[in-house]
Amino acid sequence: MATIKGFIFDLDGVIVDTAKFHFKAWHRLAHDLGIHFTEEENEQLKGVSRRESLQKILDWGQIKLSESEFEKRMAQKNDWYLEFVREMGQEEALPGAKEFLRESAQLNLTIGLGSASKNARLILDLLEITPLFQTIIDGTVVSQSKPDPEVFLKGAEALQMEPKSLVVFEDSLAGIEAARRGGFRTVGIGSKSILKDAEIVVSGLDQISPVEVINQLNF
Repeated sequence: MATIKGFIFDLDGVIVDTAKFHFKAWHRLAHDLGIHFTEEENEQLKGVSRRESLQKILDWGQIKLSESEFEKRMAQKNDWYLEFVREMGQEEALPGAKEFLRESAQLNLTIGLGSASKNARLILDLLEITPLFQTIIDGTVVSQSKPDPEVFLKGAEALQMEPKSLVVFEDSLAGIEAARRGGFRTVGIGSKSILKDAEIVVSGLDQISPVEVINQLNF
């Protein structure tokens, strides 16, 4: 088994909870289109690109849009989302997230971000943790959504490391599947009943340390 040398983190639900902002923006857009949209539907959009998320919502409402209207609606959703995000402060990082990242850096572990969000850099800047990452792979540089492993494979390539020596931290089923497909080690952030395919599952980064992750996976 390869020695763990670095970590790749998803953003939403792992480092920060922007899911509530996505939900509010998607709910507003769905309501505008006359489509019923609840938190249950929102769960199905976790880790999915903006384009694919909008397509899912349209499919649920059995609505078709022209490409120009589709693009307009994507931009509209993002504008609403950013309105909420820009009100964030650095204190909105999830419990233990900043401490986990700093401890990882102190251990000389390589740290990367692998997120579908096109606003990842803005959020990291607002949280004041951007310098902790050696690479940021986000929705602006990937074409495939999770469970395709593209975002994590690009992260490994940028870090010049083998997937088997990197641990992916994810809060979604699609993200864990993407990591497993790519040959990465996995830590699920959330419920064990949902993220049962992850090698380790904890409710948050405040429930485990980088050393504990390494010790549990280096066997």
